[in-house]
Amino acid sequence: MFIKSVNLAVRFLLELCALASLGYWGFQVGKSAYTKFVFGIGSPLLLAILWGTFIAPKASLKLPEPYRFMLEFVIFGAASFALHFVDKTILAIILGMVFIINRILLIIWKQ
Repeated sequence: MFIKSVNLAVRFLLELCALASLGYWGFQVGKSAYTKFVFGIGSPLLLAILWGTFIAPKASLKLPEPYRFMLEFVIFGAASFALHFVDKTILAIILGMVFIINRILLIIWKQ
């Protein structure tokens, strides 16, 4: 079904937005060039490692569903909080709401 494919595409875009929001946060909160690099590159890298290891469809250590949802909630919560922390509150709310709607549809459609 076409709408289910759109939901999966939105899921991928949400992952990219989470990476971008953590990177943006890192480069904004860092005081020196070193801390900007560590936070701006390190936080999205950590998210990508966690996602690829535990959540991705081809994850090496795929978590069972309740724990997977909790980790996703923490990841997207951190990404939303990071946006809020750098005064991008509207974007933080949008990211959080789209994540919740997307996750509900993933559960309903068993994707």
